[in-house]
Parts: sequence; C-alpha cells; structure tokens
Amino acid sequence: MTRRDDGLYFLPLGGSGEIGMNLNLYRYRGKWLMVDLGVTFGDGTSTGVDVITPDPTFIAENREDLIGLVLTHAHEDHLGAVQYLWPMLRCPIYATGFTATFLKLKLAETDFGREVPIHEIEQGSRLKLGDFEIELLHITHSIPEPNALAIRTPAGTVLHTGDWKLDTGPVVGPVTDADAFRRVGEEGVLALVGDSTNATKEGTSGSEESVAVELEKLIAQAPHRVAVACFASNVARLETVARAAKKAGRECALVGRSLWRILEAAQDNGYLRDLPPFLTESDAGYVPRDRILMICTGSQGEPRAALSRIAVDEHPHVVLEEGDWALFSSRTIPGNEKPVGQLQNQLMRLGVKVITDREAAIHVSGHPCRDELSAMYQWIRPRIAIPVHGEQVHMEAHAELARACQVKHTLVPANGDLIRLDGAEGPRVVERVQAGRWAVDGDRLLPMDGAVVRGRAKLLWNGAVVATVVVDRKGRLMSDPRVSAPGLIDPEDPSDELAEDLVEAVRGAVAKCPDKAPDATLAEAARRAVRKLVSQRRGKKPIAEIHVVRL
Repeated sequence: MTRRDDGLYFLPLGGSGEIGMNLNLYRYRGKWLMVDLGVTFGDGTSTGVDVITPDPTFIAENREDLIGLVLTHAHEDHLGAVQYLWPMLRCPIYATGFTATFLKLKLAETDFGREVPIHEIEQGSRLKLGDFEIELLHITHSIPEPNALAIRTPAGTVLHTGDWKLDTGPVVGPVTDADAFRRVGEEGVLALVGDSTNATKEGTSGSEESVAVELEKLIAQAPHRVAVACFASNVARLETVARAAKKAGRECALVGRSLWRILEAAQDNGYLRDLPPFLTESDAGYVPRDRILMICTGSQGEPRAALSRIAVDEHPHVVLEEGDWALFSSRTIPGNEKPVGQLQNQLMRLGVKVITDREAAIHVSGHPCRDELSAMYQWIRPRIAIPVHGEQVHMEAHAELARACQVKHTLVPANGDLIRLDGAEGPRVVERVQAGRWAVDGDRLLPMDGAVVRGRAKLLWNGAVVATVVVDRKGRLMSDPRVSAPGLIDPEDPSDELAEDLVEAVRGAVAKCPDKAPDATLAEAARRAVRKLVSQRRGKKPIAEIHVVRL
C-alpha cells in the first residue's frame, strides 16, 4: 500500500473479536476516515483496570492523513475513548445532536475539551470528507439517534451498520428507515461491515414496546421500593420506567451520576421532556417505601456504581430492605456474569426480590438476531460481508449467515488486519498493523500487556517480598535484614513463622557471598533465597525486591 494507492481499505483496531472498544478505519487515496472510538471495561482478568481503550498508535502516527471521526451513536463502546485518545489524533469529530451533546458533557471533564472541533450533523443528511461521501441512515437501537453509514467512494460503497436492530415500537425516535436502506442497496454496495452481537440467535430481538407492557405490570404489583437497573444510555428504557412509575402512583428518582448526564443530553435534544421531574437520590429517602421507584446505575455489577453500593449498605442516601424489589432490565455483557451474579446474591441476602429477564420479559436486546440480519442482507445485497462487533463465535455465525444470504465473499477480521475491499478476487488481508489494548490508569495510558499491568496481576496472585539489607564495605551484614511480605504473611497470626524464616534466608544468602561482592550480587542471592523459601512454604513465586545499603 502506497500513499497514492487508489484502493479502498478497511482496518479495525478495536471491536473485532470482542464486544466493545470499537475503532474502525477506512482508507482511500491516502486519507483515513475513522468510524467510532470506544472503550471496554475491565473484568476479573484486568487487575486494577476499570477502563480499556484500543491502541491507536498506528493511526496516531498517520494523523496528518486522518480527515475525521464520525460517531454512529453515543454508547461508551463507540465514543468513550475520545476523552482519552483525542489529544493523540486531533481530528474533527462529526455526530448528530444527541451524540454531540453527550460527548461535550464528557469532554467538559478534561482540560482539552474546548479544543475538540465537534460538528453536529442531521440524521439522514450527507457529509463530504475528502473523497468520502457519507450518508447517515436512521436505524433503531437502544439509544437515541443511532445511525448506519453509507460510505461512498469512487472505488465502491460500504455500508457500516453500527449497532442496530429492527424495532417496530422503539418508544423513543422513529422506526428504521427501510426505504433508505433499500435505495442504497439498489445503487449497489461493495461491502457491508456489520454488527454480529446476536448472530448466533434465531428470530428477532424484540421490541421496546413489549418491555413497557411487562414493566408496567410488575411495577404495579410491587409492595415496597422498586429499584430498576438498566444501562444509563437506554433513553427509551428510562422513558418506559418513568411512565410505568407514574402509572403506578410512584415518584421516580435517578440514582447514579451517568443517568443525570444522559438525562441532560436527552432533554437538550428534545427527548424525555414530557415526563414528571425526576427526584435526586437524596430526595428519594424521604418518599414512602410504596411510593418510590429508583432507576439505578450498576446493571453490570460495577463495584462503584449505585446499585452495588446500595447492596453493601454503603450508599449515603438510598437503602433497599427486605421486601423491596430489584428489576434488572438489561442483558449481562459477556464477561460480566460473575460480578452481576455477586451483586444479585448480595441483594437477595438483604431480602430483596431480584427479577431478571429470565423471570420476566423486562429486557430486549439492541442488536439484530438472525431474522433481522437476513432482512438487512435482502435490502443491501452486498458483494462482501465483513462481520465486526462480536466475539469470534458471533462473527463466524454472521459470516455463515451472509453466505446463506448469497453474499459472494465473506472475511472475518481480527483487530489490526488491513483489508483491501475492492480487489477483483474479493477482500484480502494485505498487511498486519499494530493493534492492542491500553489501560486507563489514573491520568495515564498503559499497554495492557506491559510490565506495569502484568506486574499488578503477578502481585495479586503471588504476593511480594521486600527486604532491606545494610552491609559494610566488605559486604558483611551490619544488622538484621528488614523484611516485609505483603500478601504472604498474616500479621495477626503468631504461629506463622515465615517472617522470621525470610530474615534468616536473606541473612544466610548474604553471608555466603564472597567479601566485597557488588550490591547486585548480594541482592540477587537474597532474591533467589526468598523466592525459593516462599515457593516451598506457600507454593507461590512472589515479586522479590532486595535493597542493599552499603555503609
């Protein structure tokens, strides 16, 4: 690939082989177009890491050719990395009103937010960026103003679906503009790059309208407090729950900061305006138990979210007690099964009745099942299908379905695959570029496979031994070594002799070294001795740090 190459290329740097962390790039005539820039969230395998971004190194090194970032919608896995990575990219951003408002609220928390050029564009409009002409096609999802993108170039048209479903009763916003998709299909589409999340599931994803009916019925039956956990960004669900609360004669409170941010973005763009005012979490405690409903953050078991804090009685304003109900009006994202299960168990220990979508129809997915995918392929009839936004099993199932829909070529990508789309022989990977994950660690970004993050994991599983050795000029001990072993020794257990034995191990290792041995030799001898001892006693291989002080 040369700078003057006229080929049309697709490059995922995040979101292929995983659900979340979407970063997709298109290249034509030396210029790059970015679609989405999202995050994913830490789980039990990502020690001390809450937020993870894609590695943008490749496009950051080519940012002089990056002509813009187009956001398909306002979910965190599609725009959440902007607040961390934009200073490396410094490109203009294009989004519809709701998405732009939400992004501005997030960027207000940074020291560069005012520098970011955010251009608001209308749904259904067209945008010209270099040789890319982009048409926004309205589709339904679980957030206002989701868009698919028809990306037209002289080398062919790509339909980038973003996240979508076919919902005949979306509650918020219009139904999918099927005529627009059929029109694009009639014009001819080279490739469809599309959502694979539910490609293993038969049938359809269901309608938000059906959820409203079930939630109204349940909330009307609840004897005491009701807490509803849902994704903060699901504005349709917020409206559904608020209306159900009103119908049941309950006040509705928002508990969790991100809910208020979404409410502000929604109301600024004309949504959720005809509802009764929401109560704050501090007001909720003054409402009788049978007259309050609380919409809470934390449906995925996030430890610092509102519902998790309520479950362990650490929330400053809100409690749940025996006889109260907690409705989980959301799906569990793959990988979050354990924290969600722990949260639900904690609530049940309080005597709270927990209801999920297994017990009642209180959630529908925002992603297409197989019947919806088939309908999209009937409309678009692309030459190529490139499944993205899914784990490997989802993308493979999507590719299999595309072939059944008579799509001539399919290619299942991995992050970092540079794919030429317009070749006569079909799509092919022409190069592998750097791709990976970065951890948001306070005010810095670290590679997930780097020494710092790996070191934390090792410390968690194996503990550490830290020793200070004071020696004279000949390397002889001048006092007993000082040793600590966090994660290995219980200071309240007087029968644990490991601490004393570690001191003796360090002493013996230093004593065996020759006179005037260098500090590095003394430290290495002591390190080997303590690791051997801990391995024998605890079956662990700890991090060992030996500090030699020579007087």
